[in-house]
Amino acid sequence: MIVRLGANWKQLMLELVIDQRRRNLGGFEVGRVLPFAKRRMVGPFIFFDLMGPIDFERGIARSVDVRPHPHIGLSTVTYLFDGEIMHRDSLGTEQAIRPGEVNWMTAGRGITHSERFERARAEGDHVHGIQAWVALPIKDEDTDPAFAHHGAADLPTYEGGGLWARLIAGEGFGARSKVKTHSPLFYAHWRLAQGARAQLPAEYPERAAYIVQGAVEVGGQRFVAGQMLVLSRGEAVLFTALEPSVVMLLGGEPVGERFIEWNFVASSHERIEQAKTDWRLGRMKLPDLDHQEFIPLPEEPRSLPQPM
Repeated sequence: MIVRLGANWKQLMLELVIDQRRRNLGGFEVGRVLPFAKRRMVGPFIFFDLMGPIDFERGIARSVDVRPHPHIGLSTVTYLFDGEIMHRDSLGTEQAIRPGEVNWMTAGRGITHSERFERARAEGDHVHGIQAWVALPIKDEDTDPAFAHHGAADLPTYEGGGLWARLIAGEGFGARSKVKTHSPLFYAHWRLAQGARAQLPAEYPERAAYIVQGAVEVGGQRFVAGQMLVLSRGEAVLFTALEPSVVMLLGGEPVGERFIEWNFVASSHERIEQAKTDWRLGRMKLPDLDHQEFIPLPEEPRSLPQPM
């Protein structure tokens, strides 16, 4: 859905506003934002889901977990506001992620992983977070797979004037995160008290802001939780919190068109077809510590994937 901005949309410095679309993944719902028909990517960000918020009761079924599955051509970025998720991958990694940390997994030429709600199963949990994918530049599409976990100490923070901010990845706001990226980008988390004001500079050609909680004013108009504001190029944008709010900011340099199908991202349709064949024939190694089950390749779509 596109929100109509009215006659003064140019003054708002907004290209469009995307409402999240709720998707049921079986055990829980997500709010899907990217990709979107009118805007496939923002900088290198090609996928953006809000997980939860959801309360899991102790003893939840294993069917809620995300079983082992493959990726190519991208980095997955997991960031939590609440709860805990256990990550295992085909590199032998086993790493829980908790609020204030980031798991950055680079698929490159191919990786498999699972995400399981083990703490929730053992004792119950409240889970809320963001799952994003970042497309790799063409020169790095077939790089070696890698995984990195970063604690809060690696992610620069700022506090003042009713704003608390954390730079999760990339460079921006005069700071640099220790998270390794493959192209110029920024990814940040803001918490704003009611009445607080914060400015997103025009450092990158493509930028967006996703409102996780609360409501903000931009250019005299009100925007609320569940909306992504895709910003026009070239000018700083001022945000005013109309109530206590949480905003995620993302963007960077574009990396060019991409195809996306299921969990695969590539600059060519042929590379995706190869990955599908590899997964179907069992050529991609399952996680060392989670190899008893996996998600099968979905049935063929009725139409070819479109470049993004």
